[in-house]
Amino acid sequence: QVHQEETGGGSVQAGGSLRLSCVASGFTYCGAWIRQAPGKELEGVANIEADGTTNVEDSVKGRFTISLDNAKNTMSLQMTNLKPEDTAMYYCATGSTYVCEARNYNAMDYWGKGTLVTVSS
Repeated sequence: QVHQEETGGGSVQAGGSLRLSCVASGFTYCGAWIRQAPGKELEGVANIEADGTTNVEDSVKGRFTISLDNAKNTMSLQMTNLKPEDTAMYYCATGSTYVCEARNYNAMDYWGKGTLVTVSS
């Protein structure tokens, strides 16, 4: 049975940092961090393929870094210089390379329950 669980969320002031981790037993080809702010749609943040190829969305480029520890099936998201607009529930999800490359995150196969990040100004 696939198990995915995010940890590391919390409250931080603007300019601060947080590191999210996800133990993702369902990781095979590609994993992604996806967030949903209150009242808004899901938004992809970054994805990483099994070979280490990463894609980071423009809204967080230069501030967020995605990484993967294959041995531990753990995917991480290092977030720096956080802004109030980064406030959201953050989910880790895994799926096919095709889905990641297409940024079609709604089609990811497995999802965690999410971890809340709150950034105050």
